[in-house]
Amino acid sequence: MDTPLDFLEQAEAELAAADHDESAVGVDRRQFVFYSLVAAAASTFGAQGAGAQGASARAGGMGRLASGAAQPPQPPQLPPVALGNGEAPALQFMPYPGGTGALMERVVREKGAAAFARTAHAVERWSGAVPTNADDLAFLPAHRISALIKARKITSRQITDIYLARIETLNPTLNFVVTLLATQARAEADKADAEIAAGKYRGPLHGVPYGIKDLFAVKGVPTTWGSADFRDQIPDYDAEVVVRLRNAGAVLLAKLATGLFAQNDWWYGGRTNNPWNTNIGSSGSSTGPGSATAAGCVAFSIGTETQGSIVSPAIRNGISALRPTFGRVSRYGGMVLSWSMDRVGPMCRSVEDCAMVFSVLHGVDEKDASTVTMPFQFDRNLKLASLRIGIDPAAPKELVDTLRALGMNPKAIGARPTVAGTQGALNVESAAAFDFYVQRKAKEIGLDLDTMFAAPRTGNAPFGNNVAALPKGVEQGATNPMAAADWNPRMLSGRATRGFEFVQGQRRRMLLVAKWGEFMKDLDLFIAGPNADVGPNAQTGHPCAVLPYKFDVPQFGGGGGAGGANAATPAPVYKAQPICGVITGNLYNDDLILSVAHQFQKATDIHMKRPAL
Repeated sequence: MDTPLDFLEQAEAELAAADHDESAVGVDRRQFVFYSLVAAAASTFGAQGAGAQGASARAGGMGRLASGAAQPPQPPQLPPVALGNGEAPALQFMPYPGGTGALMERVVREKGAAAFARTAHAVERWSGAVPTNADDLAFLPAHRISALIKARKITSRQITDIYLARIETLNPTLNFVVTLLATQARAEADKADAEIAAGKYRGPLHGVPYGIKDLFAVKGVPTTWGSADFRDQIPDYDAEVVVRLRNAGAVLLAKLATGLFAQNDWWYGGRTNNPWNTNIGSSGSSTGPGSATAAGCVAFSIGTETQGSIVSPAIRNGISALRPTFGRVSRYGGMVLSWSMDRVGPMCRSVEDCAMVFSVLHGVDEKDASTVTMPFQFDRNLKLASLRIGIDPAAPKELVDTLRALGMNPKAIGARPTVAGTQGALNVESAAAFDFYVQRKAKEIGLDLDTMFAAPRTGNAPFGNNVAALPKGVEQGATNPMAAADWNPRMLSGRATRGFEFVQGQRRRMLLVAKWGEFMKDLDLFIAGPNADVGPNAQTGHPCAVLPYKFDVPQFGGGGGAGGANAATPAPVYKAQPICGVITGNLYNDDLILSVAHQFQKATDIHMKRPAL
């Protein structure tokens, strides 16, 4: 017998024979079946330890089968393969309720296979005088910088140097750069200029400078994830988005700040600030992209979102952005928080910039099994009357009124569907993605991961009354012991979720996906309050576009609350800045929401305003 399964089959055969042999002796038949299954499962699936050993002991130390046959030696158990942050699980989330296969068949049936061909973004030609002031050039939308470079009215090196000078001046105040790539950027800009002069134009991003969130791998450059523990992490490969942008000729200026492990606007270098109101942070976790773009220090930037990390900093900094449909842009080479929710998207000064960048980024990547290719057709002259657009009572009046004047026929909508019990995936996936780090840090600070959840937890205490699990030097009832390590609390809390609970949560999540499919079946897109659907759409994968719709003093909150520890702290005083709304689309309607938002920006100039820095 070569394997434990062979042993189980042999045992079952002997047991069947014993059923017909009145002289057979040994353990009870039902006990024998139970113990043999436990033994086979333990050796076949790696369930070593108390379960299998206890079963053997309760069987009276059964070292031989009832028939007297000796138990075969167990094969040596190999240690589990070590995992880092990026290895994906076998299960992949598909946002389309019927599955990706059904989606592909539907699109081919309705639009034909030709609809899947990538459409290059055609930049409108530059007309009129060319700005001579460096600030005027810096704050141009990326598609206008592209037009100037293509027409050879400015060079990539010229605009690259302008941005590098602005970074040098403004970064001490705004703190959005983690790693500046000045030498590399100038070399890339010079290369772009030489290629364009030789007639080798790569497309609308050729020579356009950008920044990328410091979650993405760039070969030979530190990728810190916002954590001091990873300041010296230097990958030997490039993230897929970096490859696609480089192939398109874009010029990488800097790795831009991310909040610690993609949370908020604080990283190991301090807080990244809002250029309009430097007395507050720029929100997160795409904090550097939001701040640098709004400050006119890059032509565009690349951010990521799991649960609001593109939408929130775009709103805080008053810029335009796209959170794409889940699966439209490769995450390969980016730090993982959640394989089933993470997304990558452009953060820009105009909606058309987002479309121009997205036209290069989107599409299948075999290194990210979640990716799909779907049609993307940005339409500068879209007729709003042709679309089914829902309006929530909380939608911004200025945005709705302008779109209505431009031809929109709105349809009133109510609350979006909800399903309780779908929120557990992020903590579990984050805990799995960062297990390699948590194991290391636990040893450093003396945290017992094997016993930390053994005792019942009370109140908000993460470890209950289990004093033995607390890190060295941390007393029971003291500040959260997780603060003793440079990590996000979800990296630990997700470890306590049972596999059963996780699967049940994912089943409920699919119920939510189905309900949203029903809700959106008669809508192309809708407009609600700015943050109304961030949480549900993290679960369902729907896209949204962020765009400024008015210029006013923001209502970001701050200061102390009644009776709180900071009750005496006054709320910050804010200056006026662009105030943003959000347009949410049906799945894969990324092009439609950008086209609708573009109609608003063609009729207004709010997105062209600049912070006084």
